[in-house]
Amino acid sequence: MSDFARTYYQDLKNFIDGLTVTDKAGGGLGFFQGIEQVASLLLERGRAGNKLFFIGNGASAAISSHMATDFWKNGGIRAIAFNDGALLTCMGNDYGYDLVFAKPIEMFADAGDVLIAISSSGQSPNILKGVAAAREQHCRVITLSGFQPDNPLRSLGDYNFYVTANNYGPVEILHHSICHCLLDAVYHHQGQLCRA
Repeated sequence: MSDFARTYYQDLKNFIDGLTVTDKAGGGLGFFQGIEQVASLLLERGRAGNKLFFIGNGASAAISSHMATDFWKNGGIRAIAFNDGALLTCMGNDYGYDLVFAKPIEMFADAGDVLIAISSSGQSPNILKGVAAAREQHCRVITLSGFQPDNPLRSLGDYNFYVTANNYGPVEILHHSICHCLLDAVYHHQGQLCRA
């Protein structure tokens, strides 16, 4: 059993070392440069009064709920995750599950808002349609994906974070870590401004 744990965490370290970020033109950024640029974007949009939306399925929905709460509570940015049970079942029943995120985004998004779209596989139709709806509303888009390097979500964001792992655990752990790092970067920067 100890060999399993050692291998698990060595693999996780390797996945951390392999994290990549691309911009909307497909150009590669250093991972830390990507964190800095996205954190700056979130600060700028938050100060302008824009909103931050999170979408995801399953564990990605849990990450979305957690991070939306932390971003408004600790980061001072108006943030929401569209995964209330009544909302999902209503949208799924009335419009189809592939539009459960697109419909609320159409209703609530304004130009300049930011969508963080999280999908381990990068292939979930409801996430892809949510991104399309955000683009229609002139939102900025950040994507977090994993599994196959050519997954469709990975090319749709202004910034695209990609985890090279092919199984859910490491992808979800690192997606959550990236979101926390972005929040902590925003929080740290705001703290520096307060002390200046």
